[in-house]
Amino acid sequence: MAARKIVLVTGGNNGIGYETVKAFLQSDKPYRVLLGSRSLEKAKLATETLQQECPETTNTFETAQVDLASDGSIEKAFEQVKASPGHIDVLVNNAGATFDIEFLRGTVSLRESFTKSYDVNVAGTNVLTWTFMPLLFKSADPRLVFVIGLSSMKKVYDGPYLPTPPMPAGWPKKLDFETIGYRCIKVALNMMMLDWNHKLKADGVKVWAVGLGCWRQILGI
Repeated sequence: MAARKIVLVTGGNNGIGYETVKAFLQSDKPYRVLLGSRSLEKAKLATETLQQECPETTNTFETAQVDLASDGSIEKAFEQVKASPGHIDVLVNNAGATFDIEFLRGTVSLRESFTKSYDVNVAGTNVLTWTFMPLLFKSADPRLVFVIGLSSMKKVYDGPYLPTPPMPAGWPKKLDFETIGYRCIKVALNMMMLDWNHKLKADGVKVWAVGLGCWRQILGI
């Protein structure tokens, strides 16, 4: 019987991360999934829902609390995984946060909406990847994935410029919805993927940046 591959999915309590965890659980290949979540309460809710949606799974999952904005939290999660299971085969960097809507609501400044987004999504992702690399190196088939989502420069340029509608002339612009800070950091993750691919080329680590719709093929689940 094949050994279970160990997968850490950050931001696994909702959205793409949750669906990724569920896909691993529903796979006919053996997996042990570590569901990373900033909030233990949200992780508990995700756990209950997964148990309902995947009642017949033979794969296993457990939670790992990790906040990308906190080096201490990342280190604590590392120590947890180092203790058990002791290594990871796949690191799916999915966790992220957007602060564009908070700017529209007036709860953060324009600068804060960008700097907080970069701190969590780019700096936090890089710190976590760097911290967990020793555990990924213990795998016989290590894989590193950066979920970039909606960040295709060509699609944005060719149009339509979704999800923000066309803007009429004049200033100030009336914005009911905004995504630019979040989109900018997702594009930055493309560069991060390229840099990690360069760093790890001689180590046999397979590195990808994936958009929506192609992650199942990349991970082989």
